[in-house]
Amino acid sequence: MATVFTRTSALGTFALRTVDPAGDAPLLHAWLTHPKSVFWMMGGAGRAEVEAEFARVAASPGHAAYLGLHDGRPAFLAERYDPAAELGHVYAAEPGDAGMHFLVAPSARPVHGFTSAVLATVLDMIFADPGVRRVVAEPDVRNTAVHRRNAEMGFTIEDTVELPGKSAYLSVCTRAAYAAARAKEAVR
Repeated sequence: MATVFTRTSALGTFALRTVDPAGDAPLLHAWLTHPKSVFWMMGGAGRAEVEAEFARVAASPGHAAYLGLHDGRPAFLAERYDPAAELGHVYAAEPGDAGMHFLVAPSARPVHGFTSAVLATVLDMIFADPGVRRVVAEPDVRNTAVHRRNAEMGFTIEDTVELPGKSAYLSVCTRAAYAAARAKEAVR
């Protein structure tokens, strides 16, 4: 699969390529069924179910999954989706909205700043599309670590919404808020 986006930071090179549902299923199954990935709600999924889910994503207009690489090695997962189609029943979509999910692969040796670098990579990829005005996310209300990372990147919590399997904070990051957050980070 070809790389669709690359970003270099102090932590190395981050790249995204489209998920190959069959080829990536063993790796994604290991990540998604790990206890640290509880908020993806696939803990009890079999490998075939993981493959089927990513095949569904690949076939769905307005939805795409990406395998994230760090210095050439698989390290994270990202999705971009049409929030009007996925969340339109719980919020008023606006033109230029793009939805996002991300997962950092479970690691025995976490690297300080790695999750923030992954999230910046995903947001840079999405905002590279000039038609995107806002990124929408809906993390589980219990996922405090993601709420902190999202806030660092300029997300604000707009509402609490009920979604299948979770109560979620509907969160939005405008292009301007993301640019301001990144500028603030560059000064540190």
